Formats: sequence, C-alpha cells, structure tokens
Amino acid sequence: MVDLRQMEVVVAVADAGGFTAAARRLHVVQSAVSGAVRALERELGTPLFTRNTHRVALTPAGEAFVPAARATLRAAELTREAVDAAKGELRGRVTVGIMQGVWAGLHHALAALRSEHPGVVVQLRQAAVTDIRQALREGTVDLAVVALDRQQQRGLVTRLLSREELVLVASPRRDLATSAPEGTVEPDEVARLPLVDFTPGWAIRHSVDRAFRAAGVEHTTTFEVNDILAASELVRNDLGVCIMPPSIAGRFPDLTTYRFARHAPSWKVMVVRPHGEPPAAVEALLRHIT
Repeated sequence: MVDLRQMEVVVAVADAGGFTAAARRLHVVQSAVSGAVRALERELGTPLFTRNTHRVALTPAGEAFVPAARATLRAAELTREAVDAAKGELRGRVTVGIMQGVWAGLHHALAALRSEHPGVVVQLRQAAVTDIRQALREGTVDLAVVALDRQQQRGLVTRLLSREELVLVASPRRDLATSAPEGTVEPDEVARLPLVDFTPGWAIRHSVDRAFRAAGVEHTTTFEVNDILAASELVRNDLGVCIMPPSIAGRFPDLTTYRFARHAPSWKVMVVRPHGEPPAAVEALLRHIT
C-alpha cells in the first residue's frame, strides 16, 4: 500500500531532478531515497523514473503519479491543519510565489503573520511569471504576488495591490537630449539609447516590449540581466539606461529618473491564488497583504 512518505520521496526526486539532490532536501542518505522509490515501483509494478548516468526523468507512469501524489500530500496537510484549527491552533505551510523586484512590501506581511501565527511556515519561491503561473495551476504555490496581464489572470482569483507607470533611469552624467517636456522622454528617443533590459519572463520586460510595440518603435537590448542591482550598476556607470517601476527606481536616489511623455510602460501588481476556499493559513497571510 502506497504511504505518504513514499509519495513525498517521489515528489522530492521529481522536483530536485535526482536522487542525491532529493536526499539533501529530505535530510536523509541517498540509499534511503533510492530504496523507497524501488520499493514503490515494485508495489506499483512499473518504473516511475528512467535513470542514467546524467539525469533522472519521469516515465509516463511517473508523470501520472506525481500530480496525484502532490494532491494527496496537500490533502493530508490540510487535514492536519483542520485538526489544529479545531484545537485553536493555526499551523500549516504556505508557499508564496514572487517575481524578483515585483513588490518590496511582502516582508511586512510575512513578519505580521509570524507574529500572529508562529506555527505557520512560509516558503518563498522566486521565479519568472510563466513558472509561477504553472505552479499555481499545479498547486505547488498557494498564492503569488506578481504582475500579470489580462490573459494570464484567467482561472485565478486576483486582487490589485498597485498600478505603476514605469520610468527611465539614467546616470546623472548622461545628458539626454529630449524633445519632450522637461523630465520626460519619448519612446523613439529611448530606443536609440543603449538599453539595460531584463530577461524574457520578467514582468518588467513584458511591459517594456508591449509599450514599444504600442508606440510603433523598434528597440534593441544592449545588456540583458536578471538582477535589479546588476541593472543599477550598469546604469550608474553610464553604460546604458534602464526602464523600471518607480517603486524600484526609488531605491537608487543617485540615478536620474525620467517619465515617459506617451506610451508609458505600466504594470499591475496583484496578489493571486487559485479558485476555491483558501486554507486557513493562506487566508491568514492574505489578510496582511495590502
């Protein structure tokens, strides 16, 4: 009979991509992980993984097993949470998806939750928006603080946190000759500058690309980074300019900020979760996210 521990081991191997990494994640020796998987495969009468010297991959049976195992493990966790709630104790685990740089205030909500309910464990998963969207569908993320377009919001419960028009940041040494009113820039003028951009999958990149398309302007990325600090250093040394939300630009007061005269890139930051009644621990965190 398949037990919860076997399911946990298989899911860990699938997530970690190997037996050694799964053993580290579960804090056991590798032989224990390999033995548990082999025993389960014998019981099921089929292999769940293909193994070679370079990688471990799920078989078709494994592809069917892992989502069902995730759902069963989550149901068992919710059962324990319900019993704790009946005893007046709020416990459980909340996995939060977040995109880098998308919202600087999350730590306040996490601190408030820990103070109110110290038995709730919060895990953060930082990833690109497409990966977070997939994790929400699979149930491996309970809620997320992200910037999604209208199509990406389908099938999710959403609550708007903020809306921002993105700004251009540049080194004070860079003299921007602009035809727009003082303190503003035109999209075609920005397109002629060396641009520090973020990698595809970032919401900032999506917003910037969409705005240039709307303005009918082609632009070229000179530097492509996946780190806010790296982008700021490139700008600070006058190697390029960067487009980012004002909430992020405000962290770099030594850089000069320009608004867009028209076709300003924008994004909406929201908290999102799957449909249905959220578990008590998730609901408790949602109350602190404002």
